[in-house]
Amino acid sequence: MMKRHDLAMALAAMAWVMAAPALAQDDQAAELAKKLSNPVAALISVPIQYNRDEYGGANDGAKVSRVIFQPVIPFSLNNDWNLITRTIIPLADQKNFPMAALNESGLGDTTASLFFSPKEPTAGGWIWGAGPVFLLPTATQDVLGTKKWGIGPTFVVLKQSGPWTVGYLGSHVWSVAGDDSRNDVNVTSAQPFFSYTTPTHMTIGAYTEATYDWKGEQWSVPLIVQAGQLFKIGPQILQFAAAGKYWVSAPDDGPKGWGLRLQLTLLFPK
Repeated sequence: MMKRHDLAMALAAMAWVMAAPALAQDDQAAELAKKLSNPVAALISVPIQYNRDEYGGANDGAKVSRVIFQPVIPFSLNNDWNLITRTIIPLADQKNFPMAALNESGLGDTTASLFFSPKEPTAGGWIWGAGPVFLLPTATQDVLGTKKWGIGPTFVVLKQSGPWTVGYLGSHVWSVAGDDSRNDVNVTSAQPFFSYTTPTHMTIGAYTEATYDWKGEQWSVPLIVQAGQLFKIGPQILQFAAAGKYWVSAPDDGPKGWGLRLQLTLLFPK
């Protein structure tokens, strides 16, 4: 007859075997949540983002809704380097502008970034990537785009320590071709970010998507505070995030006050 101690050991072993898959899934979820905070992680993801902003000044009462598709696709170049592609494809719906010509809906300009990134962090734990960024004049309406082709550099640097992530994503785009009757593009983008991931795989963070227009000598600076939760529907892993956006600085006739951001991200881990 099995002794009480042996029975307890057997039950403990059975419990461990049954719990192992759950623990593995938990570890995978923790790793995925951490990768989502890294713009150059080797992870295929498709964020679908909704933004809503209200305008002020001469455009007081105008509203702009944008749905942005942002597929991120990594490619392994060799044992040491990845190429991470990040593409931003916006759809816009503009309403209630005093100038009727501005009340249009359609596709905006596309931005495509390529980051060459080492597969391993530096000795100090820093993760980085750099490469070119391209502006493509894909807008279906004149008011939704620049009608310019553009190019410039982009880079990202970040560090992840336990549940914390802190980093900076920057770029600059100059127009190099396109419609001569339209203003040239000369824009810097500065995006510092930090986040904390909880044991339940919720990521809470704050960041900006500041831009400086060197032609118009004008900053546009939204401060964004966001919370996102990792979850699963059947075999599909997803993250849903909601954010409040406050415009710290913007053109006189641009977005003002508070805006809304919602984002659903589809994840496809290897």
